[in-house]
Amino acid sequence: MRYFIAVAEEKHFGRAAQRLHMAQPPLSQQIKALEEQLGTQLLVRTTRKVDLTAAGALLLTRARLLLAEVEKLEQDVKLVGQGASGVLRVGFSGTATYRLMPMIVQAARVHMPGLRLNVQGEMLTPEMEIALEEQRVDVAVLRPPIRSNQLSLKFLEKDELVVALPEDHEMASRGILDLEDLAEEPFISYPLTSAVNTISTEACRQAGFSPHIVQEAQETSTLLSFVSAGMGVALVPTARRMFGLQGLVFRQLRNAPAVDLAVAWKTDNETALLKKFLDLFKAPAPTEGNQA
Repeated sequence: MRYFIAVAEEKHFGRAAQRLHMAQPPLSQQIKALEEQLGTQLLVRTTRKVDLTAAGALLLTRARLLLAEVEKLEQDVKLVGQGASGVLRVGFSGTATYRLMPMIVQAARVHMPGLRLNVQGEMLTPEMEIALEEQRVDVAVLRPPIRSNQLSLKFLEKDELVVALPEDHEMASRGILDLEDLAEEPFISYPLTSAVNTISTEACRQAGFSPHIVQEAQETSTLLSFVSAGMGVALVPTARRMFGLQGLVFRQLRNAPAVDLAVAWKTDNETALLKKFLDLFKAPAPTEGNQA
């Protein structure tokens, strides 16, 4: 895989061989052997350069992902070999990245000092579901509903949505707002696949309008930066108080819609390490299966 990636990226066997610190003939032989093993042509060779076939382009994308996972695995194995009690890969949704993640990391340091955490923040729920199913993540703090029947959930809390406004907006001086007040406003939104987007869009529909979305952002920090720049308004969970951006104000909504926060894991993952880590989340007993 490493040989193939080098040739595919360099588009030249000579440069790829130099990059890999090896001679060109054995590199060519390795690529030829790979093509024979897969039963398809991966590269189109000319006297000046090398191009990818459609099969080669697919392999390049997947090979990069595979090698990234192999490198993470090597690092995790080394950590355990050096005395760590274990390694857990944890994903966090947008606002939970900034508020809950530091609390959990600190709790793990106190109660599980030998544990090493590989943390990924600012992830969307569908992305974390797939990562859990494919065992690329062990635990995820996400916002239900979820579609998967392979996962278990432990609900943590419920966050009301509030309105983020530019500080010079005409409604910034008002107190509690009604959702109907935002009917004519441009919206900055999370992607369509996010739970917050689904819930806020439905709340707007029930209020009699469809939000006019002018910009999407996956990361909460980016979304709020767009609001502070005056591009529009946004509905975000109350955990947004962790953000101290200038040019931004938050206002409560009357009868505000709410979003859940939960910790999820693959149901068949029954390791003692995972169970102990889940105990760090003070919440009701886990609920099995699909919560959609």
